[in-house]
Amino acid sequence: MALLDRHAAQRGAYEAIRNASADPFSVRFDSVTSPTEGVIEGRRTILLGTNNYLGLTFDPDCIEDSVRAVRERGTGTTGSRIANGSYDGHVALEKALGEYYGRKHSMVFTTGYQANLGLLSTLVGRDDHLILDADSHASIYDGARMGQAEVTRFRHNDPEDLYKRLRRLKDTPGEKLVVVEGIYSMLGDVAPLKEMVAVKKEMGAYLLVDEAHSMGVLGANGRGLAEEVGVEEDVDIIVGTFSKSLGSVGGFVVSDLPNFEVMRVVCRPYMFTASLPPAVVASTLTSLRKLQETPALRHKLHANARHLYEGLQNLGFQTGPNCSPIVAITMPDQVSAVMMWNALLQNGVYLNLALPPATPDSRPLLRSSISAAHTPEQIAEVLATVERVARELGVLAEPKRAAIA
Repeated sequence: MALLDRHAAQRGAYEAIRNASADPFSVRFDSVTSPTEGVIEGRRTILLGTNNYLGLTFDPDCIEDSVRAVRERGTGTTGSRIANGSYDGHVALEKALGEYYGRKHSMVFTTGYQANLGLLSTLVGRDDHLILDADSHASIYDGARMGQAEVTRFRHNDPEDLYKRLRRLKDTPGEKLVVVEGIYSMLGDVAPLKEMVAVKKEMGAYLLVDEAHSMGVLGANGRGLAEEVGVEEDVDIIVGTFSKSLGSVGGFVVSDLPNFEVMRVVCRPYMFTASLPPAVVASTLTSLRKLQETPALRHKLHANARHLYEGLQNLGFQTGPNCSPIVAITMPDQVSAVMMWNALLQNGVYLNLALPPATPDSRPLLRSSISAAHTPEQIAEVLATVERVARELGVLAEPKRAAIA
């Protein structure tokens, strides 16, 4: 058997998709001209699948601070903070994040994926228990797999099932760490966090909330779902990323757990990965300040999300259960999903094609993520294009004409 033969089934499925359309997993932009538009094969294209929630990737202050950092500190750190030391920007960013969340401890990772990988493989160990929402992100599952704790899954967004799982573990030795997300990345649905906090407190577990898609989106100050529902004090650990609302790359964790600083010398993904380059740290610091100083961005984001979400529902599409900046259309089957994704791309709308097994309940999705930078005119154009393409492909039935008297 050849080395990659084990992936023959996946390769065959991938080839079938590529033969049916453009390659949805290797889209190449000729240029990106703004947070909301780019050029693909010479076509002006509205970007609706970028997670650029606050539209800060082209913010002039973020760009200028990033450029200044390159000039003053170079292009990279060429090593981990354990080996090569911390730059002043790393320390400043961790301080700013700690103050923003009101937490004593803060650690910055090179990616959000790495933050989950490092935390979940290190916080708990042999004889401990990780209790994960069944629809958790791949980085959460991979972090759990990398560690030695026993892993238990509970039904997605189901506090009652979480309670049953924890009750079964009540008399077993070891710590129990529950892991949920603020906004889930495929359907944009929101965790019932208040109810889960009540279960966690009753059963004596710890709680980690991944606010990757809810930071900058939810809460009076944009701190995420825990702030939105008023349970921040009951959440032990918050994980997040810079690659969504903050428009850069990287991950972080904040916590008040005693002795949390030991993580810097026991968390291998942190210890053995090169640290974030100065330019990224600089733009992230500026984005974090903008997030706090400009609540109007968040308000515009929610108005745009409602425009797209309600517009798609009014057309007759099945969307997720919550209106959030992630707006997904559930497609009847993979063939129609691939055809419609390709047709939308050819008509100047870029969004994400999400296929099983990466989707909840094995349903193919056309996933979009709205931005505060989108204009009402762009959203109206997207809705008109989606309707026209869907009707041409038979995904939506033609509207009934009024009978002639």
